[in-house]
Amino acid sequence: MITVTYLDHSGFAVTTPEAVMVFDYYKDPNRKLEKVLKDNPSKKVVFFVSHHHPDHFNTSIFELAQDRNPTYVLANDIFSRLVPKKGISVAWMSAGDVIEQIPGTKQVKAYGSTDEGVSFAVTLPDGEVIFHAGDLNDWHWSEESTVREIERAEAKFKTIVNRIAEDISEVKIAMFPVDARMGADFAKGAEIFLEKVKVDNFFPMHFWGEPQKACDFASYVPEGLPTKCYCLDKPGFSVEIK
Repeated sequence: MITVTYLDHSGFAVTTPEAVMVFDYYKDPNRKLEKVLKDNPSKKVVFFVSHHHPDHFNTSIFELAQDRNPTYVLANDIFSRLVPKKGISVAWMSAGDVIEQIPGTKQVKAYGSTDEGVSFAVTLPDGEVIFHAGDLNDWHWSEESTVREIERAEAKFKTIVNRIAEDISEVKIAMFPVDARMGADFAKGAEIFLEKVKVDNFFPMHFWGEPQKACDFASYVPEGLPTKCYCLDKPGFSVEIK
């Protein structure tokens, strides 16, 4: 059983049989991470940070769960001066890096991003894969971008997604941006990702205040896919996945 708890924005706590994995902690208005940790006192704690943007990286993570000796998996674009020099376990990652010593995992691989930092594919000991996109997306604004800019953005995005699809036959859980600020093409990246990568359970994120669009799955999840979609549209919501 895996429990996915939405913290806020792109932040999730994913509880597996072996560990509590916290992705892109930004804020936690309902203090759900505290409860998750309390309910899983014997599990390892791992913080993943995809990049340095303040809506994905909050230095308070270096104060959380300190009684649990957490591990930090950080994108290499994060300023090292923001990271405590002593007393913590840190693994730095750039796109293409693979690490096999992270607690609660079989392997962590970093893929590229179309903005800053990396995206993460975390392979669990049983072989199942959890994917957190960070800011990997088909970022363009069709009402403002030129045709050439749109083509470049989509080509860059598809190159990374194709690489993921080649490496990973199936993703158990995917957390991916669906950002309504992008206008008409707000979910195009998610649509492409789901067409190319087999995803069992899909969680939109990076709402920026408009989760109702992100949760209208019928508008962008390709018809006929067996993907289950979950709308954790309020901080603190959670779901259990078998």
